[in-house]
Amino acid sequence: MDPFQATFLDAPSYSFAREVLQRGTAAVFLVAFLSTAAQFPALLGERGLLPVPTLLRSPYVRRSPTLFRWHYSDRMLRIVCAIGAVIAGTLVAGLPQLAAPWVPLAAFLTLWFGYLSIVNVGQVFYGFGWESLLLEAGFIVAFLGSNEVAPPLLTVIALRWLVFRIEFGAGLIKMRGDRSWRDLTAMYYHHETQPMPGPLSRFAHLAPPWFHRVEVLGNHFAQLVVPFFLFAPQPIAGVAALVIIATQLWLVATGNFAWLNVLTIVLAFAAVPDLGAAAVYAETPPWFVLVVVAASALLLFLSWWPARNLVSRHQLMNASFNRWHLVNAYGAFGSVTTERFEIVIEGTLDGESWLPYEFKGKPGDPTRTPRQFAPYHLRLDWLMWFLALGAPDSRWFRVLLTRLLEADAATLRLLRTDPLHGRRPAAVRSRLYRYRFASRRERSSERVWWVREEVGMYTRPTALPGSGRPDAIRPDSNRE
Repeated sequence: MDPFQATFLDAPSYSFAREVLQRGTAAVFLVAFLSTAAQFPALLGERGLLPVPTLLRSPYVRRSPTLFRWHYSDRMLRIVCAIGAVIAGTLVAGLPQLAAPWVPLAAFLTLWFGYLSIVNVGQVFYGFGWESLLLEAGFIVAFLGSNEVAPPLLTVIALRWLVFRIEFGAGLIKMRGDRSWRDLTAMYYHHETQPMPGPLSRFAHLAPPWFHRVEVLGNHFAQLVVPFFLFAPQPIAGVAALVIIATQLWLVATGNFAWLNVLTIVLAFAAVPDLGAAAVYAETPPWFVLVVVAASALLLFLSWWPARNLVSRHQLMNASFNRWHLVNAYGAFGSVTTERFEIVIEGTLDGESWLPYEFKGKPGDPTRTPRQFAPYHLRLDWLMWFLALGAPDSRWFRVLLTRLLEADAATLRLLRTDPLHGRRPAAVRSRLYRYRFASRRERSSERVWWVREEVGMYTRPTALPGSGRPDAIRPDSNRE
């Protein structure tokens, strides 16, 4: 074996880690493509809330790397998702990994570019940090090789650098962004006000104050101290990874952050070595050595921008520094809201009886128990949370009201329930509520999960133009 290869490239003691990294990342891609096929046409398709064909008229988008640069159709989108889901499924099963190193390399790069094509036209519905995280992870994992060769050490280090940026970036943005993280009170509110609570969120919220302070201290330790030990010798690096995995599992149990936490757990295995003897592999082909070194050099070059961002006083959160979404800046919950607001949309057939549209994940009916959806991503529900906080861009919401007035079937499938059972409402409106988790006494006596109070009307009753109703107004002028 070449001395350079043995010293700087091969890492035979990370065989199990490679299995987790490849299959786990592919599983997240599978979820991403399936959720895109189910939601993208209604959100961003030809008759979507923010149609991609309209976006493609922008010169910026025409320069973006995407398969849809010159043309988009819902059929083409579904074909891309189907191909991505099939390739991801084979990788989860481990089939491409049984072949030569170029096979999983090509498979992951195909997934990366296919999903990149979607993200780059996904606008606000794909503006989440975990979209960039999945793209960067998929690109790096592509260079782990197949079962014929030892896992490349340079790729393993690149994955640890990714985990470092996820954790340390999130830790810094918290300390810089919100006093509640510094005075250890952030978790007094987080479980209740996070975008989409899960079934255990209320129980976590009702824990005593000392427990919440311990949560914050544990978070600071896991995000500001532990990441540095990912680059330490074994077994220290492995222990650091297990600490990160444990904290991410707590976030999985108490929230619904799409695939952010699940993918971070998968990536942390880059620092977990095999427990037994290292596997024996054939010599790595020279062409693969060159490919891995070239990719590592590219990642090293692109690391300048996120590294500078980490030490900047004006740190960016969840930012991409290039259109390829490689080597990004990460971070979450730089500020914590202390109150929870929800928008409830209602429809009426007669102008007197108003019935609520229920969303799949976001709180609505106070008696309904929050459900676990992660790693599946309910994009409309997340945007409704941002909207209640005063998101500046609400163009999509005005179109959503129009689609509900039309009883559009694709839009209604994004919801949990349609109170009008497919019939066109005479009008729709929305009201703003303040929500809080029910206390133990309220839960026991009233059988509710949430307690809410109305803050006011969010949008006036809105009807389609030409309906003949006196309250018929255009949905683009309905915010009070």
